Amino acid sequence: MISAVLFDADGVIQRPTVDWWSRLTSLAPAGDGEAFIADLMAAEKPSLVGKGDFREAVAEVLQRWNSPVSLEEALEPWTWFAAEPAVVELIARLRADGIGCHLATNQQAYRRAIMQDERGYGKWFDQTFYSCDLGLAKPDPAYFRAILGSLQVPASSVLFIDDNESNVAGASSVGLHAEVYDLSSGVDALVDLLRRYGLT
Repeated sequence: MISAVLFDADGVIQRPTVDWWSRLTSLAPAGDGEAFIADLMAAEKPSLVGKGDFREAVAEVLQRWNSPVSLEEALEPWTWFAAEPAVVELIARLRADGIGCHLATNQQAYRRAIMQDERGYGKWFDQTFYSCDLGLAKPDPAYFRAILGSLQVPASSVLFIDDNESNVAGASSVGLHAEVYDLSSGVDALVDLLRRYGLT
């Protein structure tokens, strides 16, 4: 029996509202967009596990690339997301039926503040597990062990849902039931997934 469900954020409960890739590409010198984004993603990694300040890391990238845009403009793409109302409603229904629903997501503190504090994600879940708070990130098995330690439930009673196969593999390695799901496949596909585990 499944008593708790862990939901990833990006690609599972929320999606981009703007083409952030194009926006970030435009911040770099002509023809170097992909390399610029790769530099940004690399700079973000330490902050995903709570090491370093994401804003400072982005500022350093902008300086390194001699980008003329301001820091605030560069940070905007990390705010361009919205939760899918049907998924939020589904989570509420599961909780009403006594199923523990928790957020399990890799985020740096800047985006965590937007999700948790500004947009109230904490109200939708019983517990929220942000990688920057845990000091661990998916797909590291230790990330999932830390969550299990907090929930104090056996791994066999937990279902983890993520759009990234490596994250699903990490969860499976510690005994969780784990499934790949992407919002692009529609909310009905998520409902069907949950029903396979006896969750209606």
